[in-house]
Amino acid sequence: MPSIAIILLAMTAWGGLHSVTASLAAKARARQWLGPRAADAAYRLAYNIIAGVTFIPVLALVGLLPDTPLYRFPAWLAVITAPVQFAAALALVVALWQVDLPRFLGLRQIIRWSEGQPDPRDPPKLYTGGMYGWVRHPLYFFSLVFLWLTPIMTVNALTFNIACTLYFWIGSIFEERKLVAEFGEAYRAHQQRVPRLIPLARRR
Repeated sequence: MPSIAIILLAMTAWGGLHSVTASLAAKARARQWLGPRAADAAYRLAYNIIAGVTFIPVLALVGLLPDTPLYRFPAWLAVITAPVQFAAALALVVALWQVDLPRFLGLRQIIRWSEGQPDPRDPPKLYTGGMYGWVRHPLYFFSLVFLWLTPIMTVNALTFNIACTLYFWIGSIFEERKLVAEFGEAYRAHQQRVPRLIPLARRR
């Protein structure tokens, strides 16, 4: 099987697992199995660990499968794009902190559970400032900037980048449905003001 097909299948499998485990149905099932308090405390952290561990084989396939070089940035262009990549990585970290990184990782929920709080979850909060006032999904946008400015491109890397782009685009649609269900009109108003994935001119 060609490397392209293997990488696409691996990304499809990973994306499917990631989407299923992020679904409200999966969270509800975990609450049935583990009990509400334990599931609410552990689910986010477990979800992130599973996503990270299962992504390692995908990256390994990109690096280890037979590959063909496509292009390499000339030195002058790499000097320009490298700072942009660094800025994109830094912006990712900033965007995570703006929505409470410990909560995003699932650590805050574990801490609240260990302290004996009845509900380990923080009350849901809709953050629309900072990076999120510029683009609704800054984590996806800055990830794409970082990926597509890679100075050395191969067939495997191009396949991976395209698959990630499609996943971010499709995943953002499903994520928005959950956000509308959770925050209602407040999120719909945010949708009207701010672009979803590509920060074009700010909406009015």
